[in-house]
Amino acid sequence: MKITLEELQAFTAVVDTGSITAAAEHLDQTVSGTSRTLGRLESKLETTLLRRTTRRLELTEEGAAFLVRARAILDSVEEAEEQMAARRQQPAGRLRVDAATPFMLHVIVPRVAGFRERFPKVELELASNEGITDLLEKRTDVAFRIGPLKDSTLHARPVGTSRLRLLASPAYLARAGTPRRVADLAGHSLLGFTQPETLNQWPLRDPGGNPLHIRPHIASSSGETLRQLALAGEGIVCLSDFMTGADRREGRLVQVMPKATLDVRQSINAVYYRNTTLASRITCFIDYMIDALAPGTFEN
Repeated sequence: MKITLEELQAFTAVVDTGSITAAAEHLDQTVSGTSRTLGRLESKLETTLLRRTTRRLELTEEGAAFLVRARAILDSVEEAEEQMAARRQQPAGRLRVDAATPFMLHVIVPRVAGFRERFPKVELELASNEGITDLLEKRTDVAFRIGPLKDSTLHARPVGTSRLRLLASPAYLARAGTPRRVADLAGHSLLGFTQPETLNQWPLRDPGGNPLHIRPHIASSSGETLRQLALAGEGIVCLSDFMTGADRREGRLVQVMPKATLDVRQSINAVYYRNTTLASRITCFIDYMIDALAPGTFEN
């Protein structure tokens, strides 16, 4: 009896999600149905692919070897479907997008409706995090990165830039006063990042003329957390325009020391692996984001 695509999809879904229950939810199937499909595949292959323990599922040696072939088959089928859709000029298929939480919330999510209206056959799968994700491990098609790129295995396509500004809530400034000079910051509550340390380099000059590196009184790994702290009146923060535009327009956050602030802009890149043949669904998403993020989009 021949192996089916449904069986391959069930197997890879169990591996990717870590459990039969999660795989069933991902595939929109019942747990019992997914379990039977996996069992049927193992029966056809006459081997055990996954070792079941009380806590988790682990690939056997045979399972690991078969997973490589299964992924290749599914990718080939997906590519064939994509090519046919491209011939009809209708990008289609699942598109896995990764971005830091602030960029996902403030840039990508507000533009999803417009993208889906233009490309209804593309199925978006959005993942956000605070660290750098391994695109291959997470099977990510395209990721958006803010700032300098370090991974030479990635191909980058510039999407835009976003300026850094010092910001605080009107309530905080009314309580603590408005700093006019760099030296005044010593008397204020500063909000910064736990990592990387480069994000605690603010667009100001210290007394020696060097870029100012601050030591935060409250630190977080998440730019969105720091934004919320600033909105709550907990101190002064340095954030990128892409996540604070609405706050500044509506007066929830006010720029601090605008005259002393240097014009420092973070680069925004769409990245994917160099050995990836860009499917039309990836290209159309990157093109859409570039059009949506025209120069000056975040500055007003």
